[in-house]
Amino acid sequence: MRGSRPKKRVAALGSAGALVTATLIAGAVAAPTANASAGSGHGQDREARGAAIAAARAAKAGIDWQDCPADWNLAKPIQCGYVTVPLDYAKPYGKQIKLAVDRIGNTGTKAERQGALVYNPGGPGGSGLRFPTRVTNKNAVWANAAKAYDFVGFDPRGVGRSTPISCVDPQEFVKAPKADPVPDSEADKLAQRKLAGEYAEGCQERSGAMLPHMTTPNTARDLDVIRAALGEKKLNFLGVSYGTYLGAVYGTLFPGHVRRMVVDSVVNPSRDKIWYQANLDQDVAFEGRWKDWQDWVAANDATYHLGTTRAAVQAKWLELRATAKKNPLGGVVGPAELISFFQSAPYYDSAWAPTASVFSKYVAGDTQALVDAAAPDLSDTAGNASSENGNAVYTAVECADAKWPTSWRKWDRDNTRLHKDHPFMTWANAWMNLPCATWPAKQRTPVDVKTGKGLPGVLIVQSERDAATPYEGAVELHKRFKGSRLITEKDAGSHGVTGLVNPCINPRVDSYLLTGKLDGADVTCAPHATPKP
Repeated sequence: MRGSRPKKRVAALGSAGALVTATLIAGAVAAPTANASAGSGHGQDREARGAAIAAARAAKAGIDWQDCPADWNLAKPIQCGYVTVPLDYAKPYGKQIKLAVDRIGNTGTKAERQGALVYNPGGPGGSGLRFPTRVTNKNAVWANAAKAYDFVGFDPRGVGRSTPISCVDPQEFVKAPKADPVPDSEADKLAQRKLAGEYAEGCQERSGAMLPHMTTPNTARDLDVIRAALGEKKLNFLGVSYGTYLGAVYGTLFPGHVRRMVVDSVVNPSRDKIWYQANLDQDVAFEGRWKDWQDWVAANDATYHLGTTRAAVQAKWLELRATAKKNPLGGVVGPAELISFFQSAPYYDSAWAPTASVFSKYVAGDTQALVDAAAPDLSDTAGNASSENGNAVYTAVECADAKWPTSWRKWDRDNTRLHKDHPFMTWANAWMNLPCATWPAKQRTPVDVKTGKGLPGVLIVQSERDAATPYEGAVELHKRFKGSRLITEKDAGSHGVTGLVNPCINPRVDSYLLTGKLDGADVTCAPHATPKP
């Protein structure tokens, strides 16, 4: 599942696409020549040389900053441009692709400026181009950092404005209702397997030339070329969700090029987790956070009237699910669409009240509010193209980054077992990732994330009950990056902590970005404010 904000679900797959795996999680395909493990193999050496050649070229060329094109919806003073990178770093003089970047200058004085802060929001498949709007929208949490840094966003390779890939017609992708992701029979499973296989074939047909190169290590190399094009000797980086894995791989491949790095809501970088196991781990964490939301809804029964206990709220959810399965609401909202909509609550505390409110209206007799919230909008062709592209990149990167199980028996056994106690997300997530079982392009060995020469202290921020990127991922990266510090937000579970108001966390992030100083020991913080109904 994806790690960043959930997108409406795929035509091909049965369910909602969200998660760590999105923000978080997903696997990419490998370049044929390279061994993805850091520092080993001739392919790796060739790619490292290729990255150095591309960075030197980009440093000379710089970026031709202009006002952003009108349809990018990024108003002045934000500026936009492109950075050119090799499709295949083993062939730095071969085919080149363009990556879209944008920036806003630091708000402080020349003397206060510390360079560029480059951002990745996750996915894989998320666009970072909205990052400079944190300055234009006067986001108070980021005001101190903005004094010192230019805020720089980019679309990773394959995403949005950066040589986008596609796997299926976007209008087909969003069509609803999809099949219920929870199978009732072997025939249901067979139908979903067929859809997953067709989706993988569609990726090959529509984007085949890109697929072997849609890997996290290649995106990390792209990040180093962007650093060079910006004229920066070293990189300042903020990565959320899957962006933490991008940061972990960058820090492993280019340890001496890191100046400051903040990673927030961490994908477990262990080779054993990327990406099949990480998705299974998500299913367990999602169930826990789904229950947290139900407890909150029950505690606020005076507002929502959905029941005074978690069990009562769950019973209403199961009743809604069964109703929509029999007769999709408005003809378009079945169980798959419901999961897509409701999963935002376990993702983000900011979705707790809006999700409960729509649910409450439905139970009180207003079906239309739920249809409006959960059904696809076929007239939003740009939004649908963006959703399809995000899902394509998520799939391509996760499938290419690692070797996935090809045995259906293994997938079936693992997901059947997990579904028993973690039914909210398990099968939806399984079908979303199943194209990786029949992926038509090369799959790599994940990078062995570790501390290299010159890597500075990295700041790791994580909530204890995160669904998309379970807490163990932060602990694992903390172990692998020597000298790093971990801030744990206790009794909290929102995905993406650094953007929330928490007086224990915000000043520490500011202090690190502004001075490079980390606490002498790891820190545990109280949770941010609980959402109000």
